[in-house]
Amino acid sequence: MTPDDERIAVFLDYENLAIGARETLGNALFDFRPIADALAERGRVVVRRAYADWSYFEEDRRMLTRHQVELIEIPQKMGVVRKNAADIKMAVDAVELCFERDYITTFVLGTGDSDFTPLVHKLRELNRRVIGVGIEASTSGLLPPACDEFLFYERLEGIEPAPPRRRTSRSRTRAAAAEPPETTAETTPVAAPDDVDLGVLVTQTLSGLERSSSGPVLASMLKRTILRKDPTFNEANFGFRGFGELLRNLADRGVVELTEGSAKGDPEVSFPTNADDEDAAFGLLRSTVERLAAKSGPPHLSGLKTQMRKEQADFSEKRFGYGGFLQFAKAARTRGFIEMDRDDDADDYVLRPGTTET
Repeated sequence: MTPDDERIAVFLDYENLAIGARETLGNALFDFRPIADALAERGRVVVRRAYADWSYFEEDRRMLTRHQVELIEIPQKMGVVRKNAADIKMAVDAVELCFERDYITTFVLGTGDSDFTPLVHKLRELNRRVIGVGIEASTSGLLPPACDEFLFYERLEGIEPAPPRRRTSRSRTRAAAAEPPETTAETTPVAAPDDVDLGVLVTQTLSGLERSSSGPVLASMLKRTILRKDPTFNEANFGFRGFGELLRNLADRGVVELTEGSAKGDPEVSFPTNADDEDAAFGLLRSTVERLAAKSGPPHLSGLKTQMRKEQADFSEKRFGYGGFLQFAKAARTRGFIEMDRDDDADDYVLRPGTTET
């Protein structure tokens, strides 16, 4: 173990995970191994605890014991509406451990319940990194953004998702398995990886880092920043085995440029210095302004980017290091591709073709 290793404490709201996994994966038992493997890549796990009424999870007990997970018994009352009593016990234990074991750098909370959001905030306030783990279909939309990183169980290596079953009132009886705990969690759908424009995500983040950083942007710095913006980000969801492979793919496409960094395997990331591509983008702006001006008069800046994407679907000013479309338009004006004047009545800018031709 090196001083830089993350020391990880794992706390599992087991009923939330196990019942969610069974519903999502077609009655399959929850398996801790994919979580253990994912965490092994992030550091050294020194605490493993799972909270549940274990009288309803006999098979799970044996599986968790094989993975050296400490089982915390949380008895439940019968004959009344059940509330997951693990919430408070788990939160108290996590905060207590935070003060008792100052060498623990990362807390992993296995749950999809938004009730744990205040605990996430408190742990981060105490300078601990927080990784969430949850079932995508039953994870509150409030929880992932609060974490430093969030792992969806179904997306972990070794998990084969099944089509979600239609739930009825009968399927929620205790005869099938332990009844899911009562919860107020909002299960807002989380965007699938295909809904995210990977190139724009990387270039937008890189653009911001270049403006705010006094030195070169390293791949590791870029990855950490992307995770801060989207804790659910995982390059494997886009078909890449590692972040380095993702960057090499973007470099091959001319989206970013990679050069050797100060440490092996951690290259510097920057925007390509090909001025011809940037001039072509300015030319696209000018031709779009010309086309719209000929049709209905000089166009306003708002909505112009959408018009440009009708001609070039993958256009993004972020690719050239600009923080926003207004900055890109001002750069085009400086180079003579367009003229741009303020329209105070419309609280917008009016654009006209400039003198520079492509």
